[in-house]
Amino acid sequence: MTAAAPSPQQIIEALRAVKTGPDNRDIVTAGMVGDIREIAAGEIVITLEVDPALGPALEPVRQNVERVAKNLPGLKKVTAILTAHKEGPAPLQPTRPTAMASADVRAALTPYVKNIIVVASGKGGVGKSTISTNLAISLSKNGQKTGLLDADIYGPSIPRMTGIAGQKPTQSDAGKIIPLETYGLKVMSIGLMIDEAAPIIWRGPMIQSALLQLLKDVEWGTAQDSLDVLVIDMPPGTGDAQLTLVQKAAISGAVIVSTPQDIALLDARKGLEMFRKTDIPILGIIENMSLYVCEACGHEAHIFGHGGARKEAEKLDCPFLGEIPLHIDIRENSDSGQPILAKNETGPIADAFDAIAKSVIAQLGKK
Repeated sequence: MTAAAPSPQQIIEALRAVKTGPDNRDIVTAGMVGDIREIAAGEIVITLEVDPALGPALEPVRQNVERVAKNLPGLKKVTAILTAHKEGPAPLQPTRPTAMASADVRAALTPYVKNIIVVASGKGGVGKSTISTNLAISLSKNGQKTGLLDADIYGPSIPRMTGIAGQKPTQSDAGKIIPLETYGLKVMSIGLMIDEAAPIIWRGPMIQSALLQLLKDVEWGTAQDSLDVLVIDMPPGTGDAQLTLVQKAAISGAVIVSTPQDIALLDARKGLEMFRKTDIPILGIIENMSLYVCEACGHEAHIFGHGGARKEAEKLDCPFLGEIPLHIDIRENSDSGQPILAKNETGPIADAFDAIAKSVIAQLGKK
């Protein structure tokens, strides 16, 4: 018979065995233990509230918390996350980028990944995750060992799009998370670690910590088998998650996704400028849902307009990577967990993604 999960108080008592450092206080007495939340049967997330400046030095404490809690009967999986300690309310200030880590420090976050590209959009609903998934598959088909990281913490959709929803990653002997493999890709998402229907109600510091763990604690590659490209499906907008990644990770370039309509292009421009201001090269713009071709009569309908992203790319002096049509097969295959490129390896859509992948590879080769 499976043991019942321990109560939060039992977990707290067990965590008194974890010490904070030279003063030998336990983390409970030190006030570090924040939220303890059960996210699925036998799976909990523990937040540790710490001084942000001490975060890197407290990584052994975080690992010890996971080890101690996992030894409790009834717990199968424990995730500890370092987050900023609670302080009194402060006046609202505009968000400003902090200094970027050195190139060596950023590269050390993912030592066995040769290139990281982020796929971003200024707003939601433009098909960014669909583009990320199929671009990653096309890169793989072009001979690149490719990984796909779902960085959209609040709305992870990659597990469902790649047909691995409900599966759980395992851990290596070294304690690294082993990404799932499908369609020639190594795939990781916060959606693989929580109940698909459970909302994630986290503040900025928790999001930042989770993103960094998805980079450094996942075995994307090894010294003998490094990854050529890691594609990161970014959340929409220009907030904490985006700043964390551009400041902490060694990003080789950004791909911007937009629909042709003016309002989407306006938001795409904001996203593009954010990357330029943080010195991330722009690999190009993709126009998604570019046109609709009626299957019955062949008539072309420009539902969201057409050509706007190409004009925007010319205006902003960056590459235009290509157009992806609005097609029912793309939607149906994404919903069923079979990306369009995995099912249809030839045709106009496959050709469009192939051309985009080749352009991205060529640009990465120049860096």
